[in-house]
Amino acid sequence: MSPAELAEASHVPLFGEDGSVRDPLVAVELGGDADGVTVERAVRHARAADRLMIGVLPADPEARPPHRDLVDALDLTLTGPARDAGRPSVAVPDPEQAFRGLAEAVSRNPQAALVLRDVLRTTPRLPVEAALDVESYAYSTLLGGPEFARWLAARGPRPLPPDVRDPVLVERTPDAGLRITLNRPARRNAYGRQVRDALVDALQIALLDTGVTRVLLEGAGPVFCAGGDLDEFGTAPDLVTAHQIRTRGGAGRLVHRLRDRIEARVHGSCVGAGIEIPAFAGTLAARPDATFRLPEISMGLIPGAGGTVSVPRRIGRWRTLYLALTGTAIGAATAREWGLIDR
Repeated sequence: MSPAELAEASHVPLFGEDGSVRDPLVAVELGGDADGVTVERAVRHARAADRLMIGVLPADPEARPPHRDLVDALDLTLTGPARDAGRPSVAVPDPEQAFRGLAEAVSRNPQAALVLRDVLRTTPRLPVEAALDVESYAYSTLLGGPEFARWLAARGPRPLPPDVRDPVLVERTPDAGLRITLNRPARRNAYGRQVRDALVDALQIALLDTGVTRVLLEGAGPVFCAGGDLDEFGTAPDLVTAHQIRTRGGAGRLVHRLRDRIEARVHGSCVGAGIEIPAFAGTLAARPDATFRLPEISMGLIPGAGGTVSVPRRIGRWRTLYLALTGTAIGAATAREWGLIDR
């Protein structure tokens, strides 16, 4: 629809008679003329919408630039390579084709996509620790939903990862620092139970010892962290316990508390938790080979290691939504341009 049509849009029920989500995604064609009153009404409707509102800006650089307030109110705007609408936008070779790709991804897991949209609109207004709770409540909701159940059934039963002796290495450095190294390269440093608990223990050392003035977080092997250990997905005893472990027993909250003292250095694949947790660090450096990806929507979930909190605070809710809906991997150059990494 056009901004004028959005301004006059009437409520259309989100659910069909069978409870399924109907038309979870709406394209808003930008670049045309619209007076101030129309834009103001369109902004109000976009903010109140219960569907994903995606702006599509024509690739033609001569097209009229869209109103800033409307772009900000939408969930994401797709632009051509020659158009720059700032943080609320992602430049793609063909905006209309990119929208069709988004629509296809959302149609596969509409509940997860809509929950993510709501969380991303909520968490920027909250303190980090409260925002982490909101993310986790939403994650636990989706753990009990049909989309994750479908993914889990397709994955099939898996044996739990074997125990290892030193899933995380901790070393004092001469400059009053603490070097923390994820040390399960055989599993691509997956953020499973053992790595998580050992990382939390290591971060607690820095929190308790004020003599530690600098913390360095790294990963052993060819990748920094390939995200949550998929063999452990669905193994929590219940959804309440899963929430408590994710928040009170997770690493993101502690990295945030240490942000003024911690630097994360990442390389290779940084998937899911592999970017969600280091994004809390005060400084995030990446080797040129680093790539970053948020794949959780394809599993019927949302980022659950803090990514709806840490990543938007670096790149905005709009580009975070794009990464999560598409599962697209971006390289270090794009990550630096967007502000996801510092150097």
